[in-house]
Amino acid sequence: MFIPLHDRNALKHIKRQYVTLGLIAANVVIHVLTLLMPEKLLEMCIYGLGFIAAVVFDFADLDPSLVLVPEDTTYVTYAFLHASWLHFGSNMLFLWVFGDNVEDALGHWRFLFFYLVCAAAGALVHGLLAPTSQAPLIGASGAVSGVVAAYLMLHPKVRVWVLVLMRFPLPLPAFIPLALWIGQQFALLLFNADSNVSFGAHVGGIIAGALLVLVLRRPGVPLFDRTIVTPRAVEHLEIPVAEVVVPAAAQPTARTAARTTPRVTHWGR
Repeated sequence: MFIPLHDRNALKHIKRQYVTLGLIAANVVIHVLTLLMPEKLLEMCIYGLGFIAAVVFDFADLDPSLVLVPEDTTYVTYAFLHASWLHFGSNMLFLWVFGDNVEDALGHWRFLFFYLVCAAAGALVHGLLAPTSQAPLIGASGAVSGVVAAYLMLHPKVRVWVLVLMRFPLPLPAFIPLALWIGQQFALLLFNADSNVSFGAHVGGIIAGALLVLVLRRPGVPLFDRTIVTPRAVEHLEIPVAEVVVPAAAQPTARTAARTTPRVTHWGR
């Protein structure tokens, strides 16, 4: 539907989004490593670190040779594996555009906690909807969906540059593309249940992100851009000037008067 490109939303509480950058860097390193490793080792990583609902909910047992971490750990580890460059790139792009301002509103450590809980919530909802599924769930979509939901709660009025239909770059208020994207995830969950994409994980992350931002944001950080005020145009006021006799030689001519007239800047969006 759309690809986010950039938002004009300066950081207010932190100097740099270290956790967001760290998460992106970790995903980059892991994805490159998975591309370089032999196919058999890659398969072991996907089954050993991916979230398999049937295994976690005790409907099936994982081959002991594939066990890499405790089962419950896969609620988080799955979010650092990706199936392709497109899968990886789309998730990291969303995280890059929207993650910094959510981290700014929450703080570094709370944002890391937020991200991991959204990932776990995505896996949980995926598992509840398909508890006997033996297909491994991988990808950061659940966690990133939580970031998108939090951004929508915090900054619906901020203009975001998006690429619409892969062709048209447009600056839109964030609530337009993000609300449409979130609505699409719920619709696809209901009407496209047979897809290889786990829309349940997306919806789980969205719900978790929308709830967590309510309690994890810094004290005083408002929701829905309530502190953004559109400046009014400057009002022209007639200021009385004392009558002073100016010598004729000192009076400005029409040309110099035009140069000395102050410019009035009109503010508005």
